[in-house]
Amino acid sequence: MLVHMQSVYEAAGGSEGMLALAEAWHARVLADEIVSHAFSHGYRPDHSERLAAYWAEALGGPAEYTGRYGDEASVVRIHSGNGPHQEMDERAIGCFGQALLDVGLTAEPLRQVLYDYFAWATTTTMARYHDSAADVPDGLTVPRWSWDGLQAD
Repeated sequence: MLVHMQSVYEAAGGSEGMLALAEAWHARVLADEIVSHAFSHGYRPDHSERLAAYWAEALGGPAEYTGRYGDEASVVRIHSGNGPHQEMDERAIGCFGQALLDVGLTAEPLRQVLYDYFAWATTTTMARYHDSAADVPDGLTVPRWSWDGLQAD
């Protein structure tokens, strides 16, 4: 087990770092011919701020997302009911890797921890309910990720 004084959130620059990363990722996915389809029906103007708050909470920062916007079940529902989309997921993960470079989050092990978190969340929690958003159970909590990966509840 690695011992770090800072959370992943703190090491990534706190709320400012999360917002910069969310904005860089969002710009990349909107420019991607496959991933941009997920946003073709529109998106909230505060999408990057909401995403940054969600990542912050998942990576050891304040529970601002659940305090202001909703719980994990609401996030998973947004990403559910669209059938399998493996190519889109892979490309979204690739965009995240590029966004890390865009904002200068290249130092190891931070870059790898952030990348692993995003890849895990994209291919597990956000991809679990292909058939219908109605299948998502109520009361899910935001999974927490640290330097050692997924944390037990």
